Amino acid sequence: MIKRIFDLGVSLIATFFLLPLILLISLAIKLTSKGPILYWSERVGKNNIIFKMPKFRTMKVDTPPLATHLMTNPDQYLIPIGPFLRRTSLDEIPQLWSILRGDMSFVGPRPVLTNEQDLLALRTQEGIHHFVPGLTGWAQINGRDSVTIEQKVAFEKEYIRKKSFFFDIYIFLLTIPKVLFKADVRH
Repeated sequence: MIKRIFDLGVSLIATFFLLPLILLISLAIKLTSKGPILYWSERVGKNNIIFKMPKFRTMKVDTPPLATHLMTNPDQYLIPIGPFLRRTSLDEIPQLWSILRGDMSFVGPRPVLTNEQDLLALRTQEGIHHFVPGLTGWAQINGRDSVTIEQKVAFEKEYIRKKSFFFDIYIFLLTIPKVLFKADVRH
């Protein structure tokens, strides 16, 4: 209950303060590429229920719906502002909507794409699918894009063992320097 109140309060405050930036990014996307401002991807949430998660669109509209690490040359699909949005994690701002809706939390295992079957199977086997996915998580703090699927699941299992409101706050606060200094980010 405390976690949900935190999620609602912080996401509302963040949306208010980020509104000028949201408008600026929206305008930049519209001026530099064809297509919608937001990209809604199907993600797997709590109990393996699929939900639509918004991100600022960083790729061209004809990009195959694959995880970036599964693409041969993902850079060919990026729009002009895409690399900057990804490096700075600004493309993640619209996920505040998913937090407000309750599909996501600020902290939890990251929601995965529906076609990442290997990760989904391992998470389900370990019971991680019973938790609300997060904007950030213990695996993101400990390597983000630079860890293997097995390592991600190991970090997620550790998170579940240590799970508490204060551990969530700790992870939330550790995320700030990770994002500011672009640690472990692939574009």
